[in-house]
Amino acid sequence: MFYFAYSLSLLFGLICVIIVITWNTCYRGGFAWDGTGKMFNWHPLCMVSWFVLYGNAILVYRLPFTWSSNKITLKLVHAALNLVALILAVIGLLAVFGFHNKMHIPNLYSIHSWVGLATVILFSLQWLLGFLCFLLPCAPLWVRAAYKDVHVFFGICFLAMTIAACLSGINEKLFFVLNAANSTTPYMKLPPEAYLANTLGVLLLCFSLTVAWMLYKCEWKRPSAHTSILNDAIEVIYCHL
Repeated sequence: MFYFAYSLSLLFGLICVIIVITWNTCYRGGFAWDGTGKMFNWHPLCMVSWFVLYGNAILVYRLPFTWSSNKITLKLVHAALNLVALILAVIGLLAVFGFHNKMHIPNLYSIHSWVGLATVILFSLQWLLGFLCFLLPCAPLWVRAAYKDVHVFFGICFLAMTIAACLSGINEKLFFVLNAANSTTPYMKLPPEAYLANTLGVLLLCFSLTVAWMLYKCEWKRPSAHTSILNDAIEVIYCHL
């Protein structure tokens, strides 16, 4: 059952990335880094890719074939995937701010921008604290134990925050481009572009719910929690040798 759910999450994530590329290529003119709307198109692509990659990063410890692996190896994979996701998020922010500044459009006035920026900032802080607490072998055990629940809690919160930012961003973009003066068919008439973007939103929601379900199932959690504590202790002892 786990692998069925995991396969679904991979399928949902892949389709989401394909749809956002198709949307911006077929309806929004493609991609460029020139301050035009084509530069903005990197924003949804990078942010959707960030979300999909992040969803897979938090499932690293749920994959049964990784349970026999060394814990530090899983930590490194988890951190590396999240770091790539963070880089994608930063590129996405640079794209939208660059486009807004070039077109003299105000920044950070919508709920989408507030939620999105807050998510990226908190995500960056989460990655830094995770690196300091779990990847530095000299980090005290009591620090790791105290921060672990906080790290897990915010990891789940980012799923909700990111899906909120993605859905509000899709809706905001459709309102802007389809209700513009030069638009041939308004959003309320549901042109093909609206169908495609709405489908993207639904599939992103399906992706997030599938990931949340796999995190919720206790029987799919990596077994032997005491082994993790032992590994942490060994790392600390090794650091002081």
